[in-house]
Order: sequence, then C-alpha cells, then structure tokens
Amino acid sequence: MTSIDDVCINAIRFLSVDAVQKAKSGHPGAPMGMAPMAYTLWDRFLKHNPADPQWPDRDRFILSAGHASALIYSLLHLAGYDLPLDEVRNFRQWGSKTPGHPEHGETPGVEMTTGPLGQGFAHGVGMALAERWLAERYNRPGHTIVDHFTYAIVSDGDLEEGVSAEAASLAGTLGLGKLVYLYDKNDIQIEGSTSVVFTENVAARFAAYGWQVIGPINGHDVQAIEAAIASARAERCRPSLIICQTIIGYGSPAQGTAKVHGEPLGEEGVRAAKDALGWPQEPAFYVPDDALAHMRKAVERGAAAQAEWRSRFEAYAAAHADLAREFELYGRGQLPEGWDAGLEELFPPDAPPNATRNTSGKVLNVLAKRIPVLMGGSADLAPSNKTLIDGAGDFGASTPSGRNLHFGVREHAMGSIAGGMALHGGVIPYTGTFLTFADYMRPPMRLAALMKQRVIYVFTHDSIGLGEDGPTHQPVEQTMNLRAVPNLTVIRPADATETAEAWRAAIANTTGPTALLLTRQNLPTIDRTQYAPAAGVLKGGYVLWDSRPGQPEVILIGTGSELELAMKAADALAAEGIGVRVVSMPSWELFDAQDAEYRESVLPAAVRARVAVEAGLRLGWERYVGLDGEVVGMDGFGASAPYQKLYEAFGITAEAIVERAKALLAS
Repeated sequence: MTSIDDVCINAIRFLSVDAVQKAKSGHPGAPMGMAPMAYTLWDRFLKHNPADPQWPDRDRFILSAGHASALIYSLLHLAGYDLPLDEVRNFRQWGSKTPGHPEHGETPGVEMTTGPLGQGFAHGVGMALAERWLAERYNRPGHTIVDHFTYAIVSDGDLEEGVSAEAASLAGTLGLGKLVYLYDKNDIQIEGSTSVVFTENVAARFAAYGWQVIGPINGHDVQAIEAAIASARAERCRPSLIICQTIIGYGSPAQGTAKVHGEPLGEEGVRAAKDALGWPQEPAFYVPDDALAHMRKAVERGAAAQAEWRSRFEAYAAAHADLAREFELYGRGQLPEGWDAGLEELFPPDAPPNATRNTSGKVLNVLAKRIPVLMGGSADLAPSNKTLIDGAGDFGASTPSGRNLHFGVREHAMGSIAGGMALHGGVIPYTGTFLTFADYMRPPMRLAALMKQRVIYVFTHDSIGLGEDGPTHQPVEQTMNLRAVPNLTVIRPADATETAEAWRAAIANTTGPTALLLTRQNLPTIDRTQYAPAAGVLKGGYVLWDSRPGQPEVILIGTGSELELAMKAADALAAEGIGVRVVSMPSWELFDAQDAEYRESVLPAAVRARVAVEAGLRLGWERYVGLDGEVVGMDGFGASAPYQKLYEAFGITAEAIVERAKALLAS
C-alpha cells in the first residue's frame, strides 16, 4: 500500500466518523472497516463519471449494507460527485442529500435505496441480468455499447437474510459473470458476535450456488483486494464473491466489537481513533489536498471513458441506426409511438366469458410485440399466471436473448431482481405469482414504490373466487395490504376490456410500480356499446351505468369480479323503480389522483346511500361509502369449495347487495 492509498482510506474513514459524530446518530464501525475495499474498487476499477451519474454504460455500485451510508457519501464527495462537503456535514438532517440510509433519487451517484438487508444483494442480481440481456440485444460485432459490471459491498447481515440465498442461487444458475460482490466479513452484528447465529461455511455455500469464491483475504490489504477484484472480473461465466476479513471500527478503541456498530464513537473515541491512525484531530471533516486530488482523478477518468463510449456509440449508430434509436428511447424510459394502439378493440362485446388472467396474457403478448424490452416471468407459475411471452425464448446462461424469466419458487428474490432491472434501466420488467404470495415479496415492492420504479406485478387468483385451493391460497387481506403502500398503483379489473386498460395504465406509469390483480374464474365481457367505455379505468373509478338520468338514489361500487354482482343488483333495483348508479372502481390510487370535480361527478356527496362490494376484507371501503354506507365483503379467511358456493356461503351475492341498498334507502 502506498502512502496516498493510506491517506485516501483514512480520509474516507474519518469523513464517515465525523459525520456520524456530528449527527450523534449512525453507524461508524462499518465504514471504518470497509474503507479499504471501497477505496480499492473505486480507485482501481469502477467505471463511472461523477459529472454524469446516469451514463448508461457505467458500472453499478450498491452499498447493500445501507446502514454504512456515511461510507458512500464520503466516496461520492471525494470522487467529485455533486455532493459538497457541507452535505456530508449535514448527515442525517432534514433536507440533506445524506439521509440515514442511502436513497435513490436523493443523492447523485446512489444507485438504489438500501437499508433493509439483503435487498441490495438481490437487486444487484437484477442489474446484472439487465446488463447481460441488453448486451445480447444491442451489441454487434465490432460495436460494443453495453459492457459494464455490477458491484456491491455486502455484509454478514445481508447474507443472513433469506432473500440473498434466493437471489444468489438464481444468479449462479444464470451464470451472471459480471456480478462481483465484496463480502465485508467482520463477524459482528448488533447483538454481538455472528458466531451466535451465523456459523455456516459461506464459501462452500456460494460455491454450491455456482459462484466463484475468492478468499478469505485480508480486507485491509489494498494489494490483496486489487488482485481479488481482478480475478473476479476475469471470470465471465460465474458471479464472484470476494470474502474480505475485516475489523469493524478499525482503529477505534472498541474495534472488533458490537459497540461500534450502531452508535457514534463519542468524542473520546474519535480522538483515540485519529491518534491511532495518525490523523489530525482538527479540523473535523479534514480532507488532505493530496487525497482529494487523487480521488478527484475520477472526474477526468470518467469524462474520458464516457467520451470514448460516446465515440463508439456514434459509430454504432451509423452502422445500426434503428437499434441505436431503440437503445436511446428505452434508456430514457420512453415508449414507441403507437405502442397502445387498438387495445380497446381486443375484446369485442360478444367475447365469451374469460378469466382476467387469461385476457391479461393476451394483452401482454400484444404489448410484447410492440415493446421489445418488456420482459419478465413468474415464480414457477407462468402457465397459471399467463405471463409467458410467446416465441420470445427463455433467458438463461446460454440463452441470454430470451425475454421469459424463470424465477423459480422465489417470490422475494423475484420482486428484488425485477426492481434491480428497473433501476438499471433500458428494460421494463414484470413478475407473476398468486396474489396471496404477494406477502413474500412485500419488501421489494415497498422499495420499488419508494424509489418510483416502473415494475409491473401480475397477481392472479385474486380472491376467494379461486375456489378449491382453500384459504391458504385465497387472498383476503392482501389487496388492502397493497393499497396501503404509498406510490403503488393497484388495479383490479372487472373484465377483459378493463384488463386491457389496466395494462395500458401500468406500462404508462413511469413514476412507480403497478400491481394488476386478476381472476382465476371466468367473468363476462361487459358490452361497451351498452355501458361506459373501459377507458374509465385510467381514472381509477368511473360511472359504468345509470338506470335513469339525474342524480341516483343509491350508488353501487364494484371492483374486479364483484362488479358483475353489482350490475346484477342494479338491474334488480332498477326493476323496482329505484334510481341506481353502478360505479366501477378498479383503482383507488388512480381515482384519488383525479380532481375533486371529477370525483364528485362519480360519487356525488349528496348521495349517501352507497354499497361497495369486494371479495376481500371490508377494511378501507369506508372512504368511498362513508359512515352511512355498507360494504359487502369478507371478515375472515375463506374455505375450500367451488367458488360459487363460497360466494354464497360468505354472503357476497347480488341479493345481499340489493338487501343492503334497500335498507339504506329505508333508513
């Protein structure tokens, strides 16, 4: 190690230490131990341009151990990103670009939001998968425009989380050779030594997954780290895990203990650490000129690398103009002209009854022909979820051009990998599973919503309507759970025509994820010559039918498969001379986004007699029916029986809706 390496590493350490100390909050130990491996990667290998954090062919770096956020802020500042020293000083404070855990979109150069352990690990697999697929689609002989690595620093805690096991297993199977993880093995977590809970042979485990395992090496030895990363980069058929043995809180009085994990060192501890490593006591946030100059070389290197890439891309565009235009279009997150033309005509009025999972599969295949970067798959349920793209091939180690992804029975990793693909950019990912198993992938869905990523979740078997599989497979609370996630758009279409519009909304949504909730059982196709157009789905809720002009006496609100019941109930009420309105409400989020005038036109405040119907928990519908309204729905779990019997047994029928409506009108 040269003296400049030492100085730069300690600059990273003590910027992090001082930031945590000033905030009186944070995690100093991990940055102190990780600094050598982070410095080596960023100084010797990482391809990036601080002046353009969105350069498409940059390497991706993820700090999966997000609690060590001070580390990445120190790196970003020193490397020349738009992160002034004042922002580092403002660590964990209101309005700063240096929040307690890294947040995508808040800090230039932060590739993803981390903090929930294991998620960075799994999302990185998605980034590497996207890179491999894009390279296969766009690179041509003599013209390489996609060629970058995905790196991450992962921790003991990351490897303890189950999602990392799911993702690692699939990454090995897929042979993602440009995926390189540095494992910060410091053997310490909040409760003390990892020996209490984590004694497995990590090297053997990852070798069994099909990874190249390097080490253990001394994680404080720059030369050893450099050699290990070089070996990892040379292996293109397997992902690599570099095991770096480190000391948490290196140089501090309490190094190697849990005490330095999650609390500031304290004034005395900071002074002792600086003395131990030969660092000036004052000023705080000290950065030597030679260290800053050395690390700021990243600006020049990055500009040169991007300029060289731009030159290659121009040559590529001259030789392959159509592909170049396509690459840039989807890289910007845009869509081709006419991508959604005619979706409203896919299902004529006389179309036979069909499950919305089936009609979703038809729409998906129409869209996939028009949007070549739409790709995804299912957690071993594709034939049931109808998520296969016909003729598109399967993505695999030897077939990287395939657009059908097989995630295996790994819902948690599936959600994370799809999120990583979206973060990488250039592709539009979707996933598929049964709605009840959304519980398994809730964490990455929450992260996608937080990061405002376009991921489409296809959830089928969306109610007790799936029937005989019973309550383990019948989602009751899941729909409401999903509606509780901010910035997640949930759409539960009522028929084939609404399903087409739901896909239109999902593809067009570039500011967050979308969940499509679809049926197993057949539903009639609504005759749009007799009822309002399905385009109302794009507004979340719309007036499907009024029995007579003017203000209705009662409003029936249906969603998904239960809209059919609301329509039958409306016919019965209208036959008795009652003025009734049927409102289709496939998406609360889209409806709530409309202006007050529109919402009032659909649900006039003066009409207090309202009944909502949905084969899930009643919870939450009060916002649309009011305290005076009624909800026909579930109060508990389902049962195993044919779905017709279940609807009858649980009182979710047209007759029950009629009864509730009449009771409201009589009160």
